[in-house]
Amino acid sequence: MTPELNFNQSDAPSQGEFKMSQNDFERIAAILHSDSGIHLTTGKVALVYSRLAKRLRVLGLESFTDYCNLVTGKDGTDERRAMLNALTTNVTSFFRESHHFEHLTRHLENDIAPRARKGERIRLWSAGCSSGEEPYSMAAILLKVLPEAPRLDVKILATDIDRLVLERARIGRYPHQSLDHMAEEHKARLFTRDGAGNVNCVDAVRNMIAFNELNLMAASWPMKFRFDVIFCRNVAIYFEEAAQQRLWSRLATQLNPGGRLYVGHSERVLDERFVSDGLTVYKCKDDTP
Repeated sequence: MTPELNFNQSDAPSQGEFKMSQNDFERIAAILHSDSGIHLTTGKVALVYSRLAKRLRVLGLESFTDYCNLVTGKDGTDERRAMLNALTTNVTSFFRESHHFEHLTRHLENDIAPRARKGERIRLWSAGCSSGEEPYSMAAILLKVLPEAPRLDVKILATDIDRLVLERARIGRYPHQSLDHMAEEHKARLFTRDGAGNVNCVDAVRNMIAFNELNLMAASWPMKFRFDVIFCRNVAIYFEEAAQQRLWSRLATQLNPGGRLYVGHSERVLDERFVSDGLTVYKCKDDTP
């Protein structure tokens, strides 16, 4: 039985501009769950309203009912994608949850860098990379420990469900103030300044990172190789418990034995193939008999 939604129209900001009914919210929640696996509660009514009201203005629509009819209609494919992008965009920053990057430094020094120097293939994955701050932070640590990484078989895969943020990530341009808390050594490795108050990622770093669209809830993933490091942070918290467990299981399969999984501060991995290796860090066990 589906629990009754505790929907209050006054939760929506600027509620007089567009009408959002309980049925509208339920339809939007169902579409988001179907397309991405994300579970929306009624505590997100205000967020949904504020993000999608912008789309209604652009499209010249008068109500959320009209909007729902559009995205579920035969001509609604593009707008359905725009809706998904609007609702899944998250706040991010460089070196967020700094303890992860301290742990990554040790893991690179003790295990990955020696293997890379022997010519082994090394792969890192930022799953849910948003606008790129996470994979560029990973690259900064990688270059600190392994300056010759661009000349070795070392690559970072960065994926997200949102095409728009992926394009910004590929470009690698950020306001200079977004680097305010970044160490000068990392700034020097990653960026050059332009005359418009922005910084641009240097080509040598951008060439190490492949940005690709990927829905983590898709039936299959295109990657045919395993990773040594996976960052999947503050993604699973939006999924129902069963979907979270499926995700952890799939990530375990995608990691090399001894590989590390980094998750968000409120996420816990319950899969027998992982053992804790620090605060919200998990080590993948050896899968040999």
